[in-house]
Amino acid sequence: MPNTHRDSTFSTEHSAHNYAPLPVVIASAAGAWMTDVQGRHHLDMLAGYSALNFGHGHPRLITAAKEQLDRVTLTSRAFHHDRFGEFCTQLADLCGMEMVLPMNTGAEAVETAVKTARKWGYRVKGVAPRKARIIVAAGNFHGRTTTIVGFSTDDTARADHGPYTPGFDIVPYGDLAALKAVMTDDTVAVLLEPIQGEAGVIVPPSGYLSGVRELTRSRGVLFICDEIQSGLGRTGRTFACEHEQVVPDMYVLGKALGGGVVPVSAVVSSAAVLGVHRPGEHGSTFGGNPLACAVALEVIAMLRTGEYQQRAAELGEHLHHALASLTAAGVIQEARGRGLWAGVDIAPERGTGREVSERLLDRRVLVKDTHGSTIRLAPPLVISKEELDWGLEQLHSVLTG
Repeated sequence: MPNTHRDSTFSTEHSAHNYAPLPVVIASAAGAWMTDVQGRHHLDMLAGYSALNFGHGHPRLITAAKEQLDRVTLTSRAFHHDRFGEFCTQLADLCGMEMVLPMNTGAEAVETAVKTARKWGYRVKGVAPRKARIIVAAGNFHGRTTTIVGFSTDDTARADHGPYTPGFDIVPYGDLAALKAVMTDDTVAVLLEPIQGEAGVIVPPSGYLSGVRELTRSRGVLFICDEIQSGLGRTGRTFACEHEQVVPDMYVLGKALGGGVVPVSAVVSSAAVLGVHRPGEHGSTFGGNPLACAVALEVIAMLRTGEYQQRAAELGEHLHHALASLTAAGVIQEARGRGLWAGVDIAPERGTGREVSERLLDRRVLVKDTHGSTIRLAPPLVISKEELDWGLEQLHSVLTG
């Protein structure tokens, strides 16, 4: 690789070390493949943590972005622009909801959901001032703002960032009884990932999400689904909560909504919930900008075909069958997930997740580790079966070689 002190394409000398990327420098990408500065092609099995569900440089998304670049890219929300209304209408319809509040990043959208739930709790439910509480799950990953890390159980994300924002109750993920036990009249929302991504692609027990839905509805509590990683086709459905026929009160969306082209996020809910906001109470200069809306509108149109959800379902079945075979053969400890999304636990004697990721890099497959012993597989939904099989062959080779 290029010398880190002499080649600025790889130097981290002037970059804060808040990431530990693999030692590869990408220069271009197309579909499921990325090319480094030395001209070597690598199979992308991470897809930008699901931001690149439609692959790199999808022609429809690039065309939408280029056409909008020639028109207008930013007005701020001080003025209307001609893509905003259509974006909100189409996204609300995709979600079966009534209103959209657009932001930029996933963390911003989660913060927006938290503020909305509290405001709804005070103005609609009638919770006493400053008493609103939100239930979250251990192992969650909703972002890294100061409020969000305050209810994280990951010491790496949480340590040294206090004092933390009060008002959150943490319960074990997948434990409906524990959730019910902490719910009070001051509870305004339950915020959950339908599948926990950063935790290692943890799928909750069957019936958990539907149980949460029933409980929150009966207690007058909002159910907020963070579908930033799990949504928009990744699991074989438009939204992961659909696997249990659950419709939450609020969707939190991001990542793939911007097609891997621009950051786009949104909170989508009913008029009764998002209608609590009034001018000046919440906003974003870039939220819902024309370029973001143009790209997101094309993402929505692509999802409406059902093609990508079907690909994720069919190739996901193939992926999990292959991983089950590797587990049965003792090559990996455990694998779990849904659709084209899997967490793979590596046996200690075969190396750490980071070491396996580096060995896969040597074989031109790009993945990322999490929590020491786990690697995540989340290839673009445009990957072919042959490409997927080749990537899995490399995984088998690095664990048995």
